[in-house]
Amino acid sequence: MTRAFIFPGQGSQAVGMGKALADAFAAARETFQEVDEALDQNLSRLMWEGPESDLVLTENAQPAIMAASLAIIAVLRREGGLDLARHARLVAGHSLGEYSALAASGAFTLADTARLLKARGRAMQQAVPVGLGGMSALLGAEIEQAEALAKECAAATSGVCVVANDNAPGQVVISGTKAAVDRAPEIAKTMGIKRAMALNVSAPFHSPMMQPAADAMAQALANVTIRPPAVPVVANVTAAEVHEPDQIRHLLVEQITARVRWRESVLAFRALGVQTTVEAGGAKVLTGMVKRIDKELQTVTLDTPADIEAFARTL
Repeated sequence: MTRAFIFPGQGSQAVGMGKALADAFAAARETFQEVDEALDQNLSRLMWEGPESDLVLTENAQPAIMAASLAIIAVLRREGGLDLARHARLVAGHSLGEYSALAASGAFTLADTARLLKARGRAMQQAVPVGLGGMSALLGAEIEQAEALAKECAAATSGVCVVANDNAPGQVVISGTKAAVDRAPEIAKTMGIKRAMALNVSAPFHSPMMQPAADAMAQALANVTIRPPAVPVVANVTAAEVHEPDQIRHLLVEQITARVRWRESVLAFRALGVQTTVEAGGAKVLTGMVKRIDKELQTVTLDTPADIEAFARTL
C-alpha cells in the first residue's frame, strides 16, 4: 500500500478538539474515555471546554493531541475496516506525533501512550527553568543557513543554539539558551534570512538543554512494553524506517534532545513507496509542510466526521 499515515505535534491543540468526533462516533468516545481513565484525569473535558490556559500546558497538550489523532484511527478501524498492515506503507509523526504513530501501529497500547506523553510533557516542562531557554522560527531560511546562524548565535553568547526542527523548505526552528536565541533576528539580517520570530514556548525543546527530560523518558520507556509495529515508523531522529522495539525505545529517548528531521522524513517517503500522506488530526499543519517539501505527493487530511466518513469509503 502506498499511504503514509502522519500524526501532528504540539501546537495543533485547540479548545473543542475532538468534540465533533465524540458526538458522531462511539469509537471516538471510547478512545477519549480510555485516555481519561489511563491518566486518572478528565482530559476530554479539558479538550472540549478548556480553559485554553490549561490545555496548552505541555503535559496536557501532548496526550490531548495524541487522543484526538487516535480517536480518528479508532473510528476508521470500526467504520472502514482500517488495517494499517494492509492500508499503509508506513507511519510517521512530528515530535510527540511519533508516539501517536507508534500507538496507531500497535507498538504501544493507548493507555501506555497517554501515560508516556503525560510524563514526557511534564519532564520537558521541568527540564529547564522558565526564562532560561527559548525557540525561534527562521522564516525563509534553508537548512544550511539555519545551521550557520545557530552556530553564530551560540558563539556570540557562549550559549547553546541548535536547529531543533527542520520542518520544510524555508521553515526551520532553532532552540537553545535565551540569550543565544535572542541574537537570531540581528544575525538573520546579515544572512539573507527573511525573519527570525520568537516562539511562545516554555522551554528550549529538541536541544541539548533537554537532557534531564531525556533521562526521565529513558526511565519511563524502560518500564513499557514496545511491540513490533504493524508497519515501519519513520523516526524523527534518523528520517529512516524503524521497526525493532529496542531501537524504537532508544530513538524516542534521543528524540528529546535531537533535531526533528521532518523535511528529510517526507523526502524519504516516495523512495519508500509512498504516494499519499494521510494526516490524522492537526488542522492540516503537517499537510501544509508536505506540500512544500514534495509537491508530487498526494495529501489527505482527516479532521471532521465528514472527512473521516469520506476516507473510510476509499479503504
